[in-house]
Amino acid sequence: MGVKFLHTSDWQIGKLFGSIPEEPRVLLRAQRYKTVEAIARLAADRQVDAVLVAGDVFEMDAIKDETILRVLEAMRPFTGPWVLLPGNHDSALAGSVWSRIDRLGCPANIFLALSNEPMTLAGGKLAVLPAPLLRRHETRDLTEAWGSIGTPAAAVRTGLAHGCVEERLPERGESFNAIPAQRAADARLDYLALGDWHGTFQVGPRTWYSGTPEPDSFKQNDPGNVLVITIEAPGALPLVECVPVGHFRWHRKSLKVLPHQDIAVLDALLGDLGEPWDRHVVLLQLAGSVDLETRVLLDAAVTRWAARLHWLSVDSAQLAAQPTEDDLDRIDKTGFVRAAVETLRAIAADPAHPDHPYAHDALQMLYVQHVGREQQ
Repeated sequence: MGVKFLHTSDWQIGKLFGSIPEEPRVLLRAQRYKTVEAIARLAADRQVDAVLVAGDVFEMDAIKDETILRVLEAMRPFTGPWVLLPGNHDSALAGSVWSRIDRLGCPANIFLALSNEPMTLAGGKLAVLPAPLLRRHETRDLTEAWGSIGTPAAAVRTGLAHGCVEERLPERGESFNAIPAQRAADARLDYLALGDWHGTFQVGPRTWYSGTPEPDSFKQNDPGNVLVITIEAPGALPLVECVPVGHFRWHRKSLKVLPHQDIAVLDALLGDLGEPWDRHVVLLQLAGSVDLETRVLLDAAVTRWAARLHWLSVDSAQLAAQPTEDDLDRIDKTGFVRAAVETLRAIAADPAHPDHPYAHDALQMLYVQHVGREQQ
């Protein structure tokens, strides 16, 4: 008889998002509970036999009891077995978050994988071999012992681990806990459920990273999914279905702006993200050289988009405002202001001047004060 289970990892409940301002940060953190609830409802709707969480359920140990209880509440829609594995962010140290869960009252259907003892679930159809991290960085391969651990012959044999598969990931994972690429074969696993890499990634025919279900960075590695795994019988190849569950979408965009370029180019770039706008978190990198008129119009367009998107961060370090004669004439053609403009213009053209880094910004401020408000 076959078995069906859901593979997820890297919830990182309690993540601070410290580089993001308070208002969007609060909503990003709150969404993580909602995404856990979405996973629970998906598990219930698909009638899976179990949910396996491959580490980093929590971002760190220093979280409130209220946070733990909110996670347990979000998991309630699925009443079948959950297996939670400690990862490098929530390793099972003495006095860790895992002992607090036990103290707060762990529901009977939630199994904490705090040792390498195998678990038999789903009426004997599923055997789970866990490799919990008892500290943030382990010096030995915790999955090595699986080959000598027996499980019922009729059970689908599944490994559950958190770490970095050597020489297979596009770049090194966050954890330094190495897992050999051939572990599934060496340990006679039907499936190896991994956590640590935050994107969905297939290592081999029986080995997958589920990735984080709620995106949390600008890395474009296919986050925001869970995996529904169906295995018809021990020894059969797993059928892996990738199911999107993430709410927010994180994007890194770049735009080279040219003088007198229509601001519609920026609107097209961000407009391609699609509605609803408030689900997008965007890092926009601007480069190029523009006149002051274009720069003012560009800043106004960025402000409009910042009001639509969940959060928009703009890196304009590589965008230079080069005033034209027309720009300067619009500020003032004669008099004291024009004299100040010419002084700033000379400073902007002299890289050796101590005030050179500030001259372009000062010219732009003068332009906005005297001309820009009429153009926005």
